[in-house]
Amino acid sequence: MILKRRQLLTALPAGLMLSGCDALTRNPGAKAIVSAGEQATYRWHRLVGRDGLAREFGAADISPVFKVNGTHEPTNPEWQALAAGGFADWRLKVSGLVSRELAMSLADLHRLPQRTQITRHDCVEGWSAIGQWTGPQLAPILKAAGLRDGARYIVFLCADDYGGEASKGGLQSTSRYYESVDLVDAFHPQTILAHSLNGAPLSAGNGAPVRLRVERQLGYKQAKYLMHIVVAESLAPFGSGKGGYWPDRGYEWYAGT
Repeated sequence: MILKRRQLLTALPAGLMLSGCDALTRNPGAKAIVSAGEQATYRWHRLVGRDGLAREFGAADISPVFKVNGTHEPTNPEWQALAAGGFADWRLKVSGLVSRELAMSLADLHRLPQRTQITRHDCVEGWSAIGQWTGPQLAPILKAAGLRDGARYIVFLCADDYGGEASKGGLQSTSRYYESVDLVDAFHPQTILAHSLNGAPLSAGNGAPVRLRVERQLGYKQAKYLMHIVVAESLAPFGSGKGGYWPDRGYEWYAGT
């Protein structure tokens, strides 16, 4: 039987889970357990679960508080200036292996067909919360850009400097927060660019103005403060080449649940 990622995580020692992300990256035993789960889950999802949906809930199930984790507000001047202007000048760039580069405003995203989904956010640290997310699906945006031959990954570059916290890699990081998915997850119907949580625009802590929701994966894949989407053939040019901020620091790239 293939164990789901959250089942593997609950098998880890309680003290390790409570100590959060950094402890996991330093513990060889924990990394081996999570790595085995990652490889098995990825193969299983790609073999039989390409179109499977994450569970969706009802309005009565929404958590009273959706915990803010990681960065509470980016400190870099670019994001600060955009936030001060109500994100009127924010543009989401789409480039790389595309036929047409895009630069989409928040208003542009709101004009697209919207998807609302109530899903559970599962953090690798062991907590969960249910929230209602609204935004356009990623797939039509990628289709509008036109993927070129060789496209294999969708990379999300963020304004997230992880709060400048040196203990979490902020001031020492060689890159800002970023994440990536393959084309299967990019075109999944529940993969959206969320601008709203529980019927209200995203707060700074929850990723304003737009964050990724790729619902069949763990919380660290749900990149906040999106700025740029790059369609790529390889992950090597980004960060340390492992596909994401936390994968560069020992996490698994595929975090399917």
